Amino acid sequence: MNNTSFGVAEELSSLKDKSYISSFDLTFDQMHGLFDLALQLKKGNRRIDLGNRILGVIFKKASTRTRVSFQVAMARLGGQIVDLNIQTTQISRGEPIKDTARVLSRYCDALAIRTYKHKELIDYANWSSIPVINALTDLEHPCQSLADFFTIQEFYGDLKGLSLAYIGDGNNVANSLIITGAILGVNINISTPKGFEPDNSILKKASSIANISGSSIDINNDPYESVKGVNAIYTDVWSSMGQEEEAGERKSAFEGFTIDNELLSRADKEAIILHCLPAHRGEEISDNVFEGESSRIFDQAENRLHVQQALLAALLGGV
Repeated sequence: MNNTSFGVAEELSSLKDKSYISSFDLTFDQMHGLFDLALQLKKGNRRIDLGNRILGVIFKKASTRTRVSFQVAMARLGGQIVDLNIQTTQISRGEPIKDTARVLSRYCDALAIRTYKHKELIDYANWSSIPVINALTDLEHPCQSLADFFTIQEFYGDLKGLSLAYIGDGNNVANSLIITGAILGVNINISTPKGFEPDNSILKKASSIANISGSSIDINNDPYESVKGVNAIYTDVWSSMGQEEEAGERKSAFEGFTIDNELLSRADKEAIILHCLPAHRGEEISDNVFEGESSRIFDQAENRLHVQQALLAALLGGV
């Protein structure tokens, strides 16, 4: 069964054999093509068989949603995952990326890599002859932001003219939200404590895109100002993986940046709550907001599966 329109199929076919390193790597049409395909897959209106393709997974950081969603996505597409555990491969013994990447390109059809330094991911992509997917780096989390905006579109029906407020650390998630929002024409408000703003080079590049798409990017240090009238409020943990030693200092710095009912009341009355998980309830978000009627957090988590299934199908030539 193939219900994909010609325009969508054409946009997605252009992604075949490409890597997905940054949210900047996709166009407006490609993002919407992935959303259309993800919705078809979610509803069961489309089946794709990749013919036993293999996705190699290299995760240097802990993962629940990313790891499981990629594994289930590949299974549903008729493929398999090879989990390249760092401790049981030569990666742990210092084998150069350029050697590992070239060898794995002979065994696998694509690689999903979750690591700390973004440069490491770029090196894998440069030395691989197969698609490399950013499953998270310290700079960006592009697969997450695709699922985030797919979730918002699913709730509202359209993204045009919508606004999202992100409250918390200007981390990899915030960076990808800024980029994806600029491309899709969604207004993005980012509120962080002073000194925790998003990456400046990403802001500059995304702002140029936003000027073309007609959206706005606002960076400030007042969460109450950022959430005024917005359609979605988003947060993440205050201390990401690798920042555990800073947790106490960060908890003090982020005082007043908790998404609670008072903050939610400043947003649009139909505003939804998003969180990429895992959550520290009572810190970045109150328990009653997390579990409240406005929360779409578990829809968002589920949508990682559907969007990544669509992404894999596009990169591996299944559309």
